[in-house]
Amino acid sequence: MKATDMETTGTAAATAARRSERGRREFAEVMTFAPPGDSSPTTANGLIDFVFAEVWTRPVLSRRDRRFVTLSCVADSDAEQPLIEHVYAALNSGDISIIEIREAVLHFAVYAGWPKASRFNMVVDQQWERIHRERELLVPAPEPLLPLATPSDPEARLARGVQSFKDVNCMPFAPDRDNPYQGAGILNFVFGEMWLRPGLSRKERRLITVACVGFQDAPIPILSHVYAALKSRDVSFAEMDELALHFAAYSGLPKATHLSRVIDEQKARVLHEWRTEDATTS
Repeated sequence: MKATDMETTGTAAATAARRSERGRREFAEVMTFAPPGDSSPTTANGLIDFVFAEVWTRPVLSRRDRRFVTLSCVADSDAEQPLIEHVYAALNSGDISIIEIREAVLHFAVYAGWPKASRFNMVVDQQWERIHRERELLVPAPEPLLPLATPSDPEARLARGVQSFKDVNCMPFAPDRDNPYQGAGILNFVFGEMWLRPGLSRKERRLITVACVGFQDAPIPILSHVYAALKSRDVSFAEMDELALHFAAYSGLPKATHLSRVIDEQKARVLHEWRTEDATTS
């Protein structure tokens, strides 16, 4: 082997070693426990060298933001051990409070389904108890459910749901309320209750929603929720691109490729609308 080839090989090996060290360090910080010793390509080259060394360390999205995307992906994929580990890490790190993660479970239930959310909720309770057991502390009593922050009068809830639907989806209209799905479900609960609940910001609800509809391969919801997140400016163009990359790490490249294509289309649509609005008002 030529001297130059040896130098190149040595440089590449040193670079790979530094990346692995960065990945192992980031894993420990994010997960709050030591990285696995598994040397298989999936773990060493995929999980450590890429997901933690390259994805979790990127700017634009905060670590807290990435946790909401990750939790949604692993809960949606029915991946038992990753769900346990990421719930534990989110709570043990203090990045997400118990109130916030329970609110995330409720939001997840609407966009990914109640059976999956039931398992998610059980894991949250188990890991919250585990953390307190490890710290030799008593588990505090949960926050009281009542009073609800939303109106109890049926007409008031529906009216608020209509306005919330328009605000969240950036649309001038809302669905009719004349069937159970649209009236009792969408207007009364999803937008008359859930999107208006305290505990999570609207941006955080956007991150959970986009991850869920991306995983579910729901064409109209993917389009509408990506559009609304961008049009509202709750999620910036750069943040949405970063969401797609993080989503790819936890839900796979095929689904992320479709999500990324929708993001590009909706960015162009939103830019066109903003230019039109600026021209109209100038």
